[in-house]
Amino acid sequence: MNTVYILTMALLGAAFLMTAARLVRGPSSFDRIMSLDVMAVLLVSGIAVHSAYWGEPAYATLLLVVSMLGFVGSVSAARLAGAWGERT
Repeated sequence: MNTVYILTMALLGAAFLMTAARLVRGPSSFDRIMSLDVMAVLLVSGIAVHSAYWGEPAYATLLLVVSMLGFVGSVSAARLAGAWGERT
């Protein structure tokens, strides 16, 4: 089980780094908005894996808060980008 935990966290970390590269390099605002949304999902996934491995149900509140912040941030950014009329 320890190997699975380490492998999962390493893959989530690699995905987070690739998404961060898209955040910096993305040519449009839509790319940046989507990369922030994916980063929030990866963060929630990492917290969930950590919580399941260590058997800590106390992280459920943190999962809920990070999920809600990611959702509200994505919707707000998408509405703002749509209001600016960017079509690239």
